[in-house]
Amino acid sequence: MNLKAADWLLLITNLPGQNQTLRMRVWRALKAAGAGLLRDGVYVLPQSSACRKTFEEQALEIRAGGGIVHILSFQSDAIEQQNALLDLFDRTAEYQELNARLEACRKNMAKMTELEARRGLTTIARDLAATIATDFFPGKPQNQVQSTLADTQAAVNARFSPNEPRSAHRKIPRLDPKKFQNRTWATRQHIWIDRVCSAWLIRRFIDRQARFVWLKRIQDKPKRAIGFDFDGATFTHVDSKVTFEVLLASFGLDADPAFARLGALVHFLDVGGIPVPEAAGFAAIVSGTRTLQPDDDALLRQVSPVLDGLYESYSSSESDGPKS
Repeated sequence: MNLKAADWLLLITNLPGQNQTLRMRVWRALKAAGAGLLRDGVYVLPQSSACRKTFEEQALEIRAGGGIVHILSFQSDAIEQQNALLDLFDRTAEYQELNARLEACRKNMAKMTELEARRGLTTIARDLAATIATDFFPGKPQNQVQSTLADTQAAVNARFSPNEPRSAHRKIPRLDPKKFQNRTWATRQHIWIDRVCSAWLIRRFIDRQARFVWLKRIQDKPKRAIGFDFDGATFTHVDSKVTFEVLLASFGLDADPAFARLGALVHFLDVGGIPVPEAAGFAAIVSGTRTLQPDDDALLRQVSPVLDGLYESYSSSESDGPKS
């Protein structure tokens, strides 16, 4: 964010001394929102509609509790003052701590079970998302931790979901789903994010009578089965797209905003990239379910309702997406 002269918001509060509960609630809410504390009862945020909404929400609560509150916008013409304000929003220390946790995760991975590794990574990803949400002036530290997170996710996948496909470079043709009905589909066993989400997509939106074969060895794929998410499969990684995104593009589903959001979720968890708020929770669900349900058919049955809910949530404000 490039600040101009009048790019700051100030929240000045005067809360009833006897209402410690309200004082603590307001302080926690503003801290979680990333507000800088200038002095007791005086908070600052960069000027934006979202930040103003944050202050207005707390102002309503303060007034309801009998307090006095003012929201002001102000200019910062002096370089020294501007730098002091910017220092309030320096998240470098938080990113360094997150980076250290990721490095420790990679260092200790050989001693971890899959559930331990994925739970630890899920927690770090959630904390990173919270830090990014309050990083109003992102720079190199944020990019560095995002890159480290992607590398660590790749290392976890390489250890616990080996034989991930290499990305191919080719055009993705548009296909007619009518030609892919009542078919057998095959992918690697012990399915993880891209494969379980792709299987859900196939059965719900492409081939409702789909049957799945979970392969211990790729060479054992039935001759007439349609392969997905392995090297040489009909549907697999293409350029920057993971298998789930390739299926969306292949069958004309990628124009649906709800699918685009699901695609971003799967992409982030499979190969890294831009963090998605729901990613940590979804990965924890799949990881825990995979521990409880080592059978891939059972895993797909358990995870499918979660994906149904995510899709409906994403599409709740849309009226033109495919429904079932």
